[in-house]
Amino acid sequence: MAAPTICVPGQRICRLEETCKQGNGTYPRNGYIYSSLAGYLHTFEDEDGKSLIEVKTQEEQNVVPSVDAIVTTRITNVNPRFCKCLILSVGKIPLREPFRGQIRKEDVRATEKDKVEMYKCFRPGDIVVAKVLSLGDAHSYILSTAENELGVVIATSEAGATLEPISWCKMKCPKTMAEEFRKVAKVQPKYVQYAGT
Repeated sequence: MAAPTICVPGQRICRLEETCKQGNGTYPRNGYIYSSLAGYLHTFEDEDGKSLIEVKTQEEQNVVPSVDAIVTTRITNVNPRFCKCLILSVGKIPLREPFRGQIRKEDVRATEKDKVEMYKCFRPGDIVVAKVLSLGDAHSYILSTAENELGVVIATSEAGATLEPISWCKMKCPKTMAEEFRKVAKVQPKYVQYAGT
């Protein structure tokens, strides 16, 4: 069916036949399916094997991290002064393209900042919830985990298992029972809804 991918209200999409039916964002009239929205055309096959014609508005919101926003990130690189990460979502909205961020040594904890050892806080691959402090240089956001609710929410042990938090600074591997250091977040469900993306 040579239908356009972008639809406007009132646009005729296709003939209403036994093999297809109208879904959300569409309406039938005079044997045809019309768009009732400005959006993108989607065709699904339902349980009966019929094509379900729907028009959806732009789902992916073009969100940019702002100061004080809570973001979900994946750690990509750790060194003694800071760690680099990719921002995957802002609040509950997943991003189409990740933004670069970094967590500096002095922004990891609220107390005893001089005693922070980056390798004992984060490892590459960790999923971390952080707060945006500012837009740093080279389009890399400066992030902070200096609150109890912020820090590592998902991490994998050296044995490949998902680590379980046992304190604010340690997680344990359920396979080997080995403990690993992390800056552990006091997890709140609203922060980790999209952490697995």
